[in-house]
Amino acid sequence: MAIKSAVTLYSLQYQYIRGKMNLEDMFKFLQELGVQGVEILPDQMLKGTPNPTEETYIEWQRLVDKYQIDLACDDIFLNTNLFNNRDLTKRECVELIKQEIVMAHRLGFKTIRLVSYTPAWILEPCLETAEKYDVSLNIEIHGGMGFGMPQTDEFLKEMLRLDSPYVGIVPDTSLFCRKVPRIVGNYCREIYGTNPEIIKYAEELQESGTDFFTQTLKNNGNWDPKLVSLIRDKEKDELYANNLQGYENAPLSVLDPYVKYIKHFHFKLYEMTEEGTEYSIDYREVLQYLHDHNYNGYVATEYEGNRWIMPDTEIPDKEAVSAHQKLIQNLIKEIEG
Repeated sequence: MAIKSAVTLYSLQYQYIRGKMNLEDMFKFLQELGVQGVEILPDQMLKGTPNPTEETYIEWQRLVDKYQIDLACDDIFLNTNLFNNRDLTKRECVELIKQEIVMAHRLGFKTIRLVSYTPAWILEPCLETAEKYDVSLNIEIHGGMGFGMPQTDEFLKEMLRLDSPYVGIVPDTSLFCRKVPRIVGNYCREIYGTNPEIIKYAEELQESGTDFFTQTLKNNGNWDPKLVSLIRDKEKDELYANNLQGYENAPLSVLDPYVKYIKHFHFKLYEMTEEGTEYSIDYREVLQYLHDHNYNGYVATEYEGNRWIMPDTEIPDKEAVSAHQKLIQNLIKEIEG
C-alpha cells in the first residue's frame, strides 16, 4: 500500500487563464516538484471536451510520455444547463457521462471525480460503460456538502447497494478544517467591511470542536442564532457567513464506513504558513488516518486560496502549491517510512 502525492491543475488555473503557463509548463512544474500524479479538469484545459480532437489526444499523450507523471484523476461536471430553455433529460445526462468515461479512458485516466451533488441515479445506467473502459465513478464529498446532507447520503446509499469497484468517493479535506481559513476572514474584513465580531465568533466556534455547518444542521437548516445576532449589515456580513458553511470540522471517523470506497483524495490548500504548514487543516492527522487504514492512492493539492488574495496582489499559486507539496511529501515519507 502507498500514499502518493498529486496536484490538480485547477490549483494553477490563474496561471493558465492569464497565459502565464500552458499545459506543458504545468507538467514541467509538477515534475520539478517531484509530484507523482496529475489531476485535470478537461472542461477548463482541453478544448472540445468531452469530445476533443485527435490532435488534442496526441498532444496530451506527448506530455504524459515526456514528463512521466501518473494520471491521478479526471474531474468532470454534469453540465445539465447546456441549453437556454431547458435542463438535460435523464437520458441526455447518462449519455454525457458515458462520453466523459470514454474520454477519460482515451486520456489514460482510471478515476473520475463527479462533482458534489451529482445525482445517484446516474450510476447504474453508466456502470456497464465504466466497467468496459476500466474507469471508476466517484462523488466528491466536500465541506458544506458532506455527510448528513440528503443528496450526499443518497449517493452513498446507492454506492453501497451497487458495491462495485467502479463506484466510490473522493473526500475533500474541507470536511476537516480545524480552523476557519484565516485568509477568508482577512479578505472579507478588509474588502467588504465584515463585522470583526462575526469573524471572531466563527473562529472560536471552529476551535471549540464544532463548525457553522454542523450548527446549521442542528438548527434544521437555520443559521446559528448567535451568529445571526452579530449580522449588522446584510450584504457585508452574510457573504462571509455563507462561506463558513464550506469549512466543516468533522472527525475523520466519518470516513470509517466508506474507507474501501475512497478512490482519490483532495487535499485543500487555503494558506500556507511561514512554518510550512497549512493554516486550517492538520495534514499529519489526515495522512496518519489514511496510512492506518491502508489507503492506496493519490492525495492531490487543490489550491483555493487564490479567490481570497487582496486586489492588486499577485496570486501566489505556484509558491503555495510548492510549499504544500513539500509538506505532503515529507509527511508521507515520515509516516510511511
